[in-house]
Amino acid sequence: MLTLYLTRHGETQWNIENRLQGSKDSELTSKGIEDAKRLSNMLSEVSFNKIYTSSSKRAVTTANLLRNNLITPIIEVDGLKEINFGDWEGKTKFEINERSKKEFSSLWDSPHLYDHSPHSGESLIALRYRIANVIQNILNSNEEGNLLIVTHAVVLATIVAYFKQSPLENLWDLPFVHGTSLTIINVDQEKRLIDFSLLCDISHLDIT
Repeated sequence: MLTLYLTRHGETQWNIENRLQGSKDSELTSKGIEDAKRLSNMLSEVSFNKIYTSSSKRAVTTANLLRNNLITPIIEVDGLKEINFGDWEGKTKFEINERSKKEFSSLWDSPHLYDHSPHSGESLIALRYRIANVIQNILNSNEEGNLLIVTHAVVLATIVAYFKQSPLENLWDLPFVHGTSLTIINVDQEKRLIDFSLLCDISHLDIT
């Protein structure tokens, strides 16, 4: 059996400023670092064959905080980077809503109707193909054991939808993807979903 441990990077400066990051980046906050350490403690007894991470700095930093064995290889994968939001990146959600209320609302409320073209972003369909290719490559390269995948909110939701074979309109059919939340997916020898042991679990975090 192959077990995938999925998490989102820790909280960043742009997260607390309510700025959309996408393919751009910002530093982890002290809370983001502390949350990653909490998750690392939770996973301290899990032996990972490999850690796959988005090549964005916020994800790579999180992956290094989570590595509890220095011999575990960390593999940076461009394909695990967050969806590219084009002209929206770096802007606050308030600013985006002022200029693109319909498109921004559809992203969260009706993702199958989301139109990326006015702000030169990446489509959710393109993201689905990108993530499907990455996950297939990871599954084909690993027979069994434990893998840790460090990525981003929209990507993590897309990975969950990939295993559930959910339509695009159900992209957000999962709990809120907090920073360093934990999702565990068990896959059989044929690379088919067995179950989700955890889905966006935050029991290790101090969230009030």
